[in-house]
Amino acid sequence: MRNEAFITCALTGAGDTTDKSPHVPVTPEQIANSAIAAAKAGAAIAHIHVRDIATGQGNRDRNNFREVVARIRESDTDVIINLTTGMGGDYVPDPDDPSRAAEGSDMASPEDRVLHIEELLPEICSLDIATMNFTHGAFMNVPSHLRIMADRIKAAGVKPELECFDLGHVRLANQLIKEGHLEEPPLFQLCLGVPWGAPADPESLLAMRNLLPENAHWSAFGISRMQIPIAAQSVIGGGNVRVGLEDNLYLDRGVLATNEQLVERAVGVVERLGCRIMSPAETRQHLGLTKQH
Repeated sequence: MRNEAFITCALTGAGDTTDKSPHVPVTPEQIANSAIAAAKAGAAIAHIHVRDIATGQGNRDRNNFREVVARIRESDTDVIINLTTGMGGDYVPDPDDPSRAAEGSDMASPEDRVLHIEELLPEICSLDIATMNFTHGAFMNVPSHLRIMADRIKAAGVKPELECFDLGHVRLANQLIKEGHLEEPPLFQLCLGVPWGAPADPESLLAMRNLLPENAHWSAFGISRMQIPIAAQSVIGGGNVRVGLEDNLYLDRGVLATNEQLVERAVGVVERLGCRIMSPAETRQHLGLTKQH
């Protein structure tokens, strides 16, 4: 069990959640303000997606990323910025011709998927080590693309957070580390409960944790009602914590949450386990990050 842990808040994601809760931030201003509020509540890291302002759907508009990052950096609140590279890997096959992408697909080259990382230089960016089925299609991150993205992220001096949704993803990440595409010590995020990946239960968490390199830093999250239980199990198992509206919309049954409320709930649970919450500065030092401004 950890004696101290850091909290990541995943602010908005790319899922179809904006019509389910008015608290899901959509505009760059709302996303930045939510990151600042989450940091004040105890989050060391803000994991950031952006959305189309008109539709609320997730996108990868670099102008939106620029505005969010600028607003956070211009604030007086210290928080580690973690930008997603997940957008650009969604494939829905055309029912008449599976070799063609249907509406709802968003496919981009590996180079395009990291352009905002190379420009904005966040301290952390996600790197999804996952090709897997989602509800209507597949999330595609093939090894050749991952090697290109990892190399460019490494050259930019940004720390990749290796998002693994199943046991085989950890094995692939370990191979990329072995090949030198990822610097050590690595940072892993174990993503549990996402259809159709590993379930959000202690057995899955421990199986994935047990495959991690000995020097790895790691966090875990569970979606929906398993968010706080997995947060507790992660700390007990030696990891850190992720919460936020990307993964769960509710504070309690029928009670919609804000990001800062979810962070506050996680802080209370973790501290009751006897674990101290790390500040952004402590987390930065712990992970070997260089603050970018």
